[in-house]
Amino acid sequence: MKILMVLTSHDRLGETNEKTGFWLEEFAAPYYVFKDNDIEVSLASPEGGQPPIDPKSDAPEAQTEATRRFYNDEEAQNLLANTEPLESPNPLDFDAIFYPGGHGPLWDLTDDINSISLIESFHRRGKPIGFVCHGLAALTHAKNEEGFPLVKGKKVTGFTNYEESLVRLTEIVPFPIENMLHDLGGDFSKSDAWKSHVVIDGNLVTGQNPASSKEAAEAIVELLKK
Repeated sequence: MKILMVLTSHDRLGETNEKTGFWLEEFAAPYYVFKDNDIEVSLASPEGGQPPIDPKSDAPEAQTEATRRFYNDEEAQNLLANTEPLESPNPLDFDAIFYPGGHGPLWDLTDDINSISLIESFHRRGKPIGFVCHGLAALTHAKNEEGFPLVKGKKVTGFTNYEESLVRLTEIVPFPIENMLHDLGGDFSKSDAWKSHVVIDGNLVTGQNPASSKEAAEAIVELLKK
């Protein structure tokens, strides 16, 4: 089996001078869940090449077993440094697609036509589609077969307004994930801040925050086994 993981190429936090990108744990934990289940992983990003790692997720206090494993894994680092441009992957070549978060996706994956096309293609074919935290920004303009928002009527979760306030970025982000999902008709649920919370609705898997990334990936694996 093969899975495509899609990462952001955006590295600037709004109009500030602060850096952003993808959240390392949200990539590393799912990556090793997939690899340890003998699933071949390919990586893509809007611009290709090395996607930016959010510096805060690279800090010593943010490290986890998965991120430490990544930093001792030359093969994984090389794969990450050479992501495909997002227009390249053929959805027919993959069994599932997965979007880690970090704040970067709010700025580039929200409107990326290649990303939207991939999501809609996987969904039409009933293949598992997974999103964690701010990775759900990629669902903003994705449509279902009837032309309605893909998340309309779907049970979903994502980074909460409260969690956004805790990281003091409510006034910086272009939109809060929780509000977006509500506005598109999603049936939103959440757990306490920073607790793992994963929701599965058909082929759609969503995770609330970084702590949810491993569990979300495990849910994708279970769907693939079916």
